[in-house]
Amino acid sequence: METYEIAEAAQRAGLSLEQLGHLVELGIVAPDAEGRFTPGDVRRAGLVNSFTTAGIPLDSLGAQIRAGEISLGFLDEPAYERFSALSGFTFAQLSERTGVPVDLLLLIREASGSSPASPDDQVRDGELAYARFLEAQVGAGFNPVSMERLLRAAGDAMRRLAETGSAWWREEVMLPAIAAGKQPDELFGHEFATTPNDLAEEAVVELYRMQQAKTWTANIIEVVETTLSDAGLHSRLEHPPAMCFLDITGYTRLTQERGDEAAADLADHLGRLSQRTSLKYGGRPVKYLGDGVMFYFPDPGPGVVAALEMVEGVAAAGLPPAHVGLHVGPVIFQEGDYYGATVNVAARIAEYARPGEVLVSQEVVDACEGSPVVFREIGPVELKGVGGPMRLHAASRAA
Repeated sequence: METYEIAEAAQRAGLSLEQLGHLVELGIVAPDAEGRFTPGDVRRAGLVNSFTTAGIPLDSLGAQIRAGEISLGFLDEPAYERFSALSGFTFAQLSERTGVPVDLLLLIREASGSSPASPDDQVRDGELAYARFLEAQVGAGFNPVSMERLLRAAGDAMRRLAETGSAWWREEVMLPAIAAGKQPDELFGHEFATTPNDLAEEAVVELYRMQQAKTWTANIIEVVETTLSDAGLHSRLEHPPAMCFLDITGYTRLTQERGDEAAADLADHLGRLSQRTSLKYGGRPVKYLGDGVMFYFPDPGPGVVAALEMVEGVAAAGLPPAHVGLHVGPVIFQEGDYYGATVNVAARIAEYARPGEVLVSQEVVDACEGSPVVFREIGPVELKGVGGPMRLHAASRAA
């Protein structure tokens, strides 16, 4: 195992020699017989700032450790290698070494959920992997704007995954273990942390790869279609996607009458229903909006069918009625979200729809030839924030 002299251990933990020496005096960190420190010692020392910020007195913590009532020995487990130590060189130095603009490197710190860093701050060991990824992109001539979008999207997705996983672990493992009298070493050690974590990481990576397979397939199809089309051997059917908004009627009133827990249950049920149904018809939920969901459908026809099925599913579940709006047109994809006039118009159509109603624009009707739906025109409608009247239609299933 790699070990460190006291000066290097202090540097990697982000502490002064005096601060690390004080932790040794308190018994929070204990060097070996030769006065050297392990990576676990560095992690224990690095937690000091978090302990003090949380209001935990170090003197009391040290007394409990010396008495054998608390142990931080679990930080020696391989699972805690994610508690990155400082590397010894700065973001500015890493920028010179890799050719990656320093502003882009600094975004790694923000994407990890930490406070913004400065060029003179030290890079963490864990940040080096993404720095190597950025270096490869810079070397290949990638657009820095695209690189930043991917970094921000990855950071946001990982944050939500980590927070949800932490809540899952707290409810299913931590609180029951505390109630059973488990100590920190038992709670965060091998049985409870390392084994489940290894399984979780493997599962998440494979799930990500399955998602990649789907998106990569779409890219492969697009390249093949374009190649055949340019050779005059295939005629591509070009049509813009549909954006869809589903909102729950009376969501605010429900929250006031039944409380936040009921609202959370509704959002959970709606999330499962919308995910399952949209994927069934070739679309996907883009984001959840508390009282509704925004969807993307590459093919408008199945999107209308999905909207009708979701409205029916909401009613069958005994939830407050849903109302939906769809519009077709060009959109801008950025950092996992969609933007543009098409999105805004779809949202306005959803606002206009009555409970239990699926309203669509004329452009959606024109793109739905052959779909098992029928439309009833409700006339030109003035929508808030939309210039000029729009021809809207109420959709229903074909007999």
